[in-house]
Amino acid sequence: MPRLALYAFVVCVLAVVAAAVSFVRGGVWIGVLWVLVAGLSSNMTWFYVRKHRMAANAAR
Repeated sequence: MPRLALYAFVVCVLAVVAAAVSFVRGGVWIGVLWVLVAGLSSNMTWFYVRKHRMAANAAR
């Protein structure tokens, strides 16, 4: 897994945890914000993984 994809995945996991904690504590708007951050970082993870795979296949 490329380094940027790994970083984005870590951010995604941390954002999901932060969203869960925010919702449990009653911070709905902050929880929604963390869910959006998790979605963005998830998309970034898949983008970098696919980019790496395409580059690896093109090098063959």
